Amino acid sequence: MIEVIINGHAGRLEGRYHRGKRPDAPVVLILHPDPQYGGTMSNKVVHTLFKCFMDLGFSVLKFNFRGVGNSEGTFEDGPGELSDATIALDWLQANNPDARQCWIAGFSFGAWIGLQLLMRRPDINNFIAVSPPANEKDFSFLAPCPTSGLIIQGGKDEIGDPALVEELAARLNTQRHIDVDFALIEDGDHIYNGCLVDLYKVVGNYVISALQKKAPAKKRRGRRKKSEIAEQLLLENGGSETDDMSDEDAEEYDDDYEDENYDDDFEDDDDDE
Repeated sequence: MIEVIINGHAGRLEGRYHRGKRPDAPVVLILHPDPQYGGTMSNKVVHTLFKCFMDLGFSVLKFNFRGVGNSEGTFEDGPGELSDATIALDWLQANNPDARQCWIAGFSFGAWIGLQLLMRRPDINNFIAVSPPANEKDFSFLAPCPTSGLIIQGGKDEIGDPALVEELAARLNTQRHIDVDFALIEDGDHIYNGCLVDLYKVVGNYVISALQKKAPAKKRRGRRKKSEIAEQLLLENGGSETDDMSDEDAEEYDDDYEDENYDDDFEDDDDDE
């Protein structure tokens, strides 16, 4: 992972970027939660999303909204952050012109911004919305929702309302030609303390399934082995560190990270430019 600077409408935006190994690797933009409550691109849920997509072979970009960290500008609670996300997605696509898919993922406030971006960008193929703030923000703009995706919610969220988020997913899923899945992580609080491995696996399984559905079939003789299918879906990265993880190791994974330190995991990543 490398540090990047993106020129936004309100000034420079700082980000972190991982380039997938394949020239046609899919891309994903990840958006962080509300900076008014300490949200940054170093948030542990954002880190978990970044790690999951990276392990699945994506080119991944996360960044700080205007006024956060070293990003210039002033927080605008919506319009400015949507502009930042648009600029960041333009940068990501310009640096990956052969990407075969484009995804958006966001946590809480970032999910709200990401879904707005989804409505403006028909080039986005799929989305992940973690704990969208259905009790605080208006999601009526999703009429209709233009593409399939996954909404994830913690069952013990002390800030959001799990019932309202489930209602949002159900409403979107009644629309024709798309499938909006809903996953409830029953023990998850708002920031998924003790449930990061669960979050990783829910996201990873959904992404693998979605890639399988969208991947063009190749003509070949004989039946493919499961190992061959998995190798294609994982895009040469061979799985994730959470596969076959014991309960004790899972707890350690959840507890290992403290805010502002997640990016240390990638300092020795020599696959990036």
